[in-house]
This record gives sequence, C-alpha cells and structure tokens, in this order.
Amino acid sequence: MEITSLELQLQSLPDSPGVYQYYDAAGKILYVGKAKNLKKRVSSYFNKLHDTAKTNVLVKKIVTIKHIVVSSEQDAFLLENNLIKKLQPRYNVLLRDDKTYPWICIKKEPFSRIFSTRKMIKDGSEYFGPYTSFKTVHTILDLIKELYPLRTCNYDLNESNIRLHKFKVCLEYHIGNCKGPCEGLELLENYQKQVDAIREILKGNFKDSMRDFKKLMQDLAFEMKFEAAQKVKEKIAVLENYQSRSTILNPKISNIDVFSIISDEAVAYVNFLQIAHGAIIRSFTLELKKKLDETDEELLELAVVELRERFSLTSKEIILPFVLDFGDKIKVTVPQLGDKKQILELSQRNAKYQRLEQLKQIQIVDPERHTNRIMAQMQKDLRLSIEPRHIECFDNSNIQGTNPVAACVVFKDGKPSKKDYRHFNIKTVEGPNDFASMEEVVYRRYKRMLDENLSLPQLIIIDGGKGQLSSALKSMDDLGLRGKIAVIGIAKRLEELFYPGDSVPLYLDKKSESLKIIQQLRNEAHRFGITHHRDKRSKAALNSTIETISGIGEKTMLLLLKYFKSVKRLKLATEKEISDVVGVSKAKKISEFYNISKR
Repeated sequence: MEITSLELQLQSLPDSPGVYQYYDAAGKILYVGKAKNLKKRVSSYFNKLHDTAKTNVLVKKIVTIKHIVVSSEQDAFLLENNLIKKLQPRYNVLLRDDKTYPWICIKKEPFSRIFSTRKMIKDGSEYFGPYTSFKTVHTILDLIKELYPLRTCNYDLNESNIRLHKFKVCLEYHIGNCKGPCEGLELLENYQKQVDAIREILKGNFKDSMRDFKKLMQDLAFEMKFEAAQKVKEKIAVLENYQSRSTILNPKISNIDVFSIISDEAVAYVNFLQIAHGAIIRSFTLELKKKLDETDEELLELAVVELRERFSLTSKEIILPFVLDFGDKIKVTVPQLGDKKQILELSQRNAKYQRLEQLKQIQIVDPERHTNRIMAQMQKDLRLSIEPRHIECFDNSNIQGTNPVAACVVFKDGKPSKKDYRHFNIKTVEGPNDFASMEEVVYRRYKRMLDENLSLPQLIIIDGGKGQLSSALKSMDDLGLRGKIAVIGIAKRLEELFYPGDSVPLYLDKKSESLKIIQQLRNEAHRFGITHHRDKRSKAALNSTIETISGIGEKTMLLLLKYFKSVKRLKLATEKEISDVVGVSKAKKISEFYNISKR
C-alpha cells in the first residue's frame, strides 16, 4: 500500500517537546499547538474520531505539518503563545496582546525596584523571562526579598530628594525588610551590589547566591528557628530545580536572524530562525543537495543569501556557527556563550531533527537508498576500501572457565541475518583463555568457508580489544586472508576501535550510525553467545546427575534436556510428566533418584 505524504510526515516526527503548525492545501495556516512529545500529540489527531465536528473538519483540511523543536515543555508554552499572536491561525483561540506571560523587571532608577509585570516599558529597565507561571515568579521574588532587603515604595530616590529629606522611612524599614535608602540610611553603592547579585540569579548564575541561601538556612537552624529554616530550604529546592532562562530570549535581542547547518555526504540542512523582541516568530529549514562535495561554509553562505531574499529579511545582524563575510551592512556574530549561543544551539537542533525526519522518510519509501547511504557512511567512518555489506562479529563466553563457547553473528546490508549465525564449542583450549579461544574460532569459521567456497565478509569485528584482535589475526595469517578482509577490535569500556598495526584507537561519534551498528553487532553476539553458554551449562548439569542413575543413557538425557531445559525443572516435574517424555520405567527410576512425587 502506498504511503501518503501526510503519513510520512507523521511517521518521521521527533519524540521531543516543541510546537506544531498545520497548513491546508493552499499553504494557509490552520492551527498552532504545543506538545511535550510532538510525535504522540500530532498523531493523536489522526488516529481517532474527535468529539467536536470542528476538530474533525480541521483534521480533514491538514495537508502539511511543520514543527519547531525546543528544549522543554515550558519553552513550548512560550513559543506557542508568540506564534499564535503572530500567525493568528483560524482554528486557534485568539490571544490578545495584553494576555502575555509575566516578566521580572529591574527598574532603571536609583535604588532599583524589582517586581513582576506583564507589560514591558522601553525606558532602559531590564526584563527577565517570560515565565509560564506566576507561582515561579512569586517564589523567586520571595527568595530575593528574604535575602536582599530592597525597597518596595515608588518614591523618586534621586540624590537631591534624599539630601532634602523629602521622604520618611515606612513600616518596611521598621520590620527589617528595607534599610531606609529614602532617608540616606543605605548607600547607593551597597544597594546596587545587591541588585547585581539578584541579576545573576535571574540569569541563572546563582552559585554565589545559593551559598548565601544555604548560610541563611543554617543560621536560622542554629538560632533554633526551624520553621523559618524549613521554608528557606523548600525555596532553595524550587530554585535548584528551576531553569530561570528559557530559549525564548531577553526582549533586548530583537531583529536578529539565526542560521545553522547540519550536513552529511550528500545533503545539507540549513535552519533559519527569525527573532523579534526575544521571541521566535519564524522557523524554516532549507534542504541543499550537494553536487561537488561543497563545504559547509560554501553551502551556508549560499543559503543565507537565498533565505534573506526569499523572506525579505532586513536584519542588520545575523548569528552563524562560523564566520562568513556578507559585507559591511550585515554584522555576523559567532556566539561562544550566553543568550545568542543558546538560540544558535536551538537552530542547530532543529536542523538536526529535519535531517533525521528526512532519513526516516527515505527509510520508509526507499529502503535500498537508505541502505546504500548507511554502507557508504560506514566505509568512510571505518576507513575501509569497500563497503561492508557482509559483517561478522565474534564473542567468547565462559564463566570461571567452565563450558567455554563462542558466537559468530552476521549482518548483511546493516541488518541481522539470523540464519547465518553460528555457535562454537571450544575444542582445543583448556581453561579460560579468551585469546586462544578466539584464535581457534576464527580459524575454524573461515577454514570452513574457504573449503565450502562460501562468500567471505568484507569486515570482521572482534569483541575484546587488542589481545583478541591479535589472536584473530594469527588465524587470518594462517589462512592467507590477512589484508583480504578488514578486521577491527572493539573494547567495551570506551567503545574504542582497534586496527591491526595501529596503537592509537579510533573513536567514532557516540551518536553516529556506524557506531550504533557496531554496538548492535557486539550486543547481538554477546546475547547469542550467552544463550548458548546457558544451554550448555544446563546440559552439563543434567548430564552429570543423570549419568549416576542406572539405566539412563545419553539419549534419554538429551530428551529430558530438550523438554525440561534444566535439572531444576526436572526435579519440579511429576512422575507422570516425566513418563510422557521417556516412558514409565525410566520415569520411575528418575523419580526414585530425585524423590519425585507420583501425583
């Protein structure tokens, strides 16, 4: 059955928080929503009949789904709010401009006041947020109030008014919540030091302040004021778990465009975010197919020019992951930390998710193309001369030297070929000697393949690092296969890849598809080997006890092992259950030996 474009979009959505947008066939925005998990939330629209006719009509009109990935559910709340106001979709409840999220303001004035507000006034004051909950705002302001005695009055405390004694201290001074700057009882310099500390708290840099909080808690406890100390402790816990800054930025960051790029061998994805008053108002990802192995710098330069023209962008500052020259009229910023670095990372995350989405769609509609891409990537990552279409991985299994076995698993075109898996019982090695065992197994495997004229793999992976790799190479030398098949070893602890004759291991990106396939091979070999080892131990245990029963031979033992799997299960069976497997007379002997009930 052919997969529709809409089904492809649904299947390739990420399991991440973000905001989704629905568009109709004409490209008109229908709806904007937020989600803790984009894939689950958006899919829920299409897998059931909804209670309201309006929602069912909306679903029928959806042709295109776009999404923006964010860091947290809180960021999704904020971004949804901004996009609804900007785009005004038909099926959304209209958000009025006065229904905004709260901010915390540090007022630009002598002896600055700090308070919550929903309105921003462009008078040079600093605004932090927005926050999705007034409860969070009140918690932060309460903490600030406990630690830093600040004024709450709205007097104009300029130097002249204080010198002329125009104001008198109020009740807040008498109860210890204010130090009386209105009467000149507190110096402006000392007051502003407190404001600077509060500013750091609001930026998320509250290491020093947290130390002060904890000292306050300890002092209160020392003074036997346990209830007050407990309240401070609870507020510290809230602050520790709270991220005071979100990817919806300070409103001072305005009229800036952000561009980032993620690329592979064939395609590059350039994400663009448009920022106005600290909020994302547009996101778009452009796909560029490489023709001549272009660099990221060349592709991003091309994309920036294209996107600025396409969307008629007039911003004088753009944020990029590396320096490019667009002339004197455009300022290029490559941030290293702070708000701008944060928004660049968000853009990069969206570019990455767009790439993953496209790869998922290719895997669904064109699995052969997906396989070819994976094989080409593995060839490059592992520095191989040819694509590893046929890979074999070896692993040894023994517990305290007993019943040593080995396993060989086979992947073809990056997927398990279970019919080609093989178990090996170690024949020539006494005791727990992984190196000698690996040498024996590799020799036996490829000696037989050569004798039977079977096709050899392009890559052999040895689980265990340098020692096991050296042992495997001895067998490859004996068989004359050295240099004809690539052989690498993988060490479990740091996922190091060892190559013959190279003392420096290769480290692949932890998120790379090549490493994931190698890890899957290693884990599958371990699982397959352990299963065989467990069966062999059970067989050995059963054999060792049954051998002592007169009249019970190997053939009977194998029948019992096949049916009961272990001695423990055999002992728990009834004489009737055993007789159904090996007959009445043998069942009687076994039951008498194990004192099994006749029930």
